[in-house]
Amino acid sequence: ARISIPIVNARPAALKETIMAKLQYDKNGRLLFTKEMKKEYTILFPMMAPIHFNIIKDVFTHYGYKAVLLETTGPQIAQTGLKYVHNDTCYPAILVIGQMIDALNSGKYDLDHTALMITQTGGGCRASNYIHLLRKALKKAGYEKVPVISLNISGLEKNSGFHITLPMIRRVVAAVVYGDELMLLRNQCKPYEIIAGESDRLVSRWSQQLAKELNSGSGYSAKDLERNMNKIVDDFAKLNLNHTKKKVKVGVVGEIYVKYAPLGNNCLEEFLESQDCEVCLPGILGFAMFKVDNRLEDIKLYGGNPLKYAAVSALMKYCTKIESILIAAVKRQPKFLPPSPYAHTKELVKGVIGYGDKMGEGWLLTAEMLELAESGYENIVCTQPFGCLPNHICGKGMIRKIKERNPKANIVAIDYDPGATRVNQENRIKLMLSVARENLQQAETVPDQKPADAGKAVSVK
Repeated sequence: ARISIPIVNARPAALKETIMAKLQYDKNGRLLFTKEMKKEYTILFPMMAPIHFNIIKDVFTHYGYKAVLLETTGPQIAQTGLKYVHNDTCYPAILVIGQMIDALNSGKYDLDHTALMITQTGGGCRASNYIHLLRKALKKAGYEKVPVISLNISGLEKNSGFHITLPMIRRVVAAVVYGDELMLLRNQCKPYEIIAGESDRLVSRWSQQLAKELNSGSGYSAKDLERNMNKIVDDFAKLNLNHTKKKVKVGVVGEIYVKYAPLGNNCLEEFLESQDCEVCLPGILGFAMFKVDNRLEDIKLYGGNPLKYAAVSALMKYCTKIESILIAAVKRQPKFLPPSPYAHTKELVKGVIGYGDKMGEGWLLTAEMLELAESGYENIVCTQPFGCLPNHICGKGMIRKIKERNPKANIVAIDYDPGATRVNQENRIKLMLSVARENLQQAETVPDQKPADAGKAVSVK
């Protein structure tokens, strides 16, 4: 049945017919996002990483798109998703689709001039099929006239009103790198603030400044990135911090959406901060490099076009250059711990898991846990979304092997799905933290002695 729409979205019948007449479809019956729509339509897209996506949103705005980042939360989103998506579908799909339909139900948007945007990777993960699940859900909810835009660089779907250009890609890459740096520095400063909120205010100020610069035609060249990232590090280094009290260091890994999105992990980062922890989330640039590197590994393992290999190698070289700028900037201030180079993270999984394991987060998930434990964040929350089989294999399934490599690793796998209660998830994390605090206390009193529970698995049902 069609969902009732608030009266603010009502349109005269004649206008409705005019709008319907303008709609265009491809030969497969897909509703297209046209050039005319670009001028009039508001594009809604889901939140994942708050710092990164707020900068990316402004990049889309610069190119003439009326982009709105959905930041809504609440249990009704998962329930809305379950209403229109099969409950065997992976949890991120339920949340993303639920958030979009919840926004359309809210009455805040003119439904005759609203579009949705969602990413498509083109890989083996079911995330490439979210767009088809979304269209099916929209039809069921009575919103089949709302166009859906595919954000991809694989040529999966094309729309005359939305184009990804090389300058846009460079700006988005810059936004990702800036987001990684701001996230890293904020997380290393916030637990030790003397004046509460200083780190978040600095993130907000720099996010606005960077978006303004990217939209003015600068800020994304190698020279601009180096200049800005050095300034960001210097600004964070000026914050008044108190490091007299040691904090429990916790790393967060898992499926990319649930790892970063507060909606997906029940505000995990905020909860860990409330437990007096220093949090580390590996950057999105590493994941992007993993996806590029997979194309090279495919050719190495199975053969392929040499020209494609050369092109992808050039892209990988560019990403490595950008990564080196980020690492060098953070190293300028000894008080901060820079991220490990992607090449080093990749090297850590040799003999543990093969590079051909690349569905979802693949071997990178295992590598991130090894890298976190090596760099001092041996207490790890592995976020496991329902329905993500690769995540369970490369995350939860590799914990014993990781502990053999690094006995200090203290890992807890937390399942996230519509039926899991937040209090149960947080209680399991608290148990892991109790072991972490005991280990920290013993390390401070007897530095050369191994922690009491080192190498033991956290097993809680």
